Amino acid sequence: MTYLETINAAAAYVRKQIGDLQPTVGIVLGSGLGKLAEQIENPIEIPYRDIPGFPVSTAIGHKGSFIVGTLSGKTVIAMQGRIHYYEGYDMTLVTLPIRVMKVIGIQYLFVSNAAGGTNLGFRVGDLMIIKDHINLLPNPLIGPNLDDFGPRFPDMTRPYDPALIRLAEKIARKEGIDLRKGVYVACTGPCYETPAEYRYFRAIGADAVGMSTTSEVIVARHSSIPVFGMSVITDVAHATDDDDYVTDGEAIVAAADAAADKMTTIFKNVIAKL
Repeated sequence: MTYLETINAAAAYVRKQIGDLQPTVGIVLGSGLGKLAEQIENPIEIPYRDIPGFPVSTAIGHKGSFIVGTLSGKTVIAMQGRIHYYEGYDMTLVTLPIRVMKVIGIQYLFVSNAAGGTNLGFRVGDLMIIKDHINLLPNPLIGPNLDDFGPRFPDMTRPYDPALIRLAEKIARKEGIDLRKGVYVACTGPCYETPAEYRYFRAIGADAVGMSTTSEVIVARHSSIPVFGMSVITDVAHATDDDDYVTDGEAIVAAADAAADKMTTIFKNVIAKL
């Protein structure tokens, strides 16, 4: 089966499960951020393991299902858990869910993640709007171009939609939510960053670092889908100066969960305005 056939077979299965529903917004929920899926009304859950040709999410804090239903008056399809390169999947599988969401008709993509703060001004629990990114993962567009989806050389001047960013900032001010804004850098993982790597990422212009997101955004932008992205800062670079500090995966998920309510408020209100 070709990759295009795999995409279409998976999309056909999802369509069969959701009937006449037409999702217009896709949402990718990162580590510890699955709480937003609980806000979706009349949910239809589609486990990844049931979708033909689909990879299975194995990361901590990632349930591994599509959730389709209503959020803020819009029909949405949410990934309750994403696929990571470090799980051993190649980029065609890491980004397969985005391709499937495109085929079933989404018009916007919202992405979220838990990230380490390389910006020394950041604190655990901060929310950062992603204004740009640095991709240090293999580019998911390497290989034969999928002409039905987009051009061979897609523009990445504005990977995160400026209008959606302005709307989120306006909503945050109204709701009294403090937001950061910065550049996200993605590396392969799965090990957390060394102090020297934190310094390197900061030196090249990154405010936060993680192991996901950029591949999904590249594939969405290949198909000209507007993207809004947000990181929850779950650990910070300056903490590594403490000789006793250890980066803990469970603590990161807990920190993301604690900030999830604020992120949910932002996402729900932006989606309501689409």
